[in-house]
Amino acid sequence: MPHSASDPSSPTADASEPQRRSRRKNARPGELLAAALDLFVEKGYAATRVEEVASRAGVSKGTLFLYFASKEELFKAVVRENIAGRFAEWQLELDVFEGDSEALLRHCYAVWWERIGSTKAAGITKLMCSEARNFPALAHFYQREVMLPGNALVRRILERGIARGEIRPLDLDTGVYLVLAPMMFLMFWQNSMAWCVPTHADHAPGSGCAVMPFSPEAYLEAQVDNLVRGLALRA
Repeated sequence: MPHSASDPSSPTADASEPQRRSRRKNARPGELLAAALDLFVEKGYAATRVEEVASRAGVSKGTLFLYFASKEELFKAVVRENIAGRFAEWQLELDVFEGDSEALLRHCYAVWWERIGSTKAAGITKLMCSEARNFPALAHFYQREVMLPGNALVRRILERGIARGEIRPLDLDTGVYLVLAPMMFLMFWQNSMAWCVPTHADHAPGSGCAVMPFSPEAYLEAQVDNLVRGLALRA
């Protein structure tokens, strides 16, 4: 009698089972990183326990430690996966961009919002700002792998504009924060007050709740307009 594909004694089933286990094993690091990102952003670094991460990922704590030696190493991997690992591609995009400085700024803000700002990864920055003093080793790691490369990338954008005669000469060490400030604001907004936007019921007369309509995309457009005028060469 021929074996069916679902028959455990079937040679096909025997051959496919190791493949399924292999695929499941290969998927685990990504599942653990996704679960860790969720919990770190929801609860903060200190309050997140590795047992919770493992449970949310559907594995045991022992399995988690097969891939990440400690909670600190898990957090570093989350940062690299979601933010630090993107700088190489962003540098390449800057290398080949052909538009003027205004177009480049609009492109950079749009790409940042799509890939970081509107995602859970934006919560990592808020987490670091709130817990850096309690975890200086993590703060130094974040500064080295996120802040310094980020500043360097923005500096390249400004240097490019100055070289092309589209941006006035300015102190680049502080100028980079003119570009970064709107991003910082949105990351804090997305992970704080954006969760408290009033509901329709809150708008009832006498509720005392202010209506705060807010479009991150419109805000970034306004910031680009402001930057272009402020950084432009002056007659």
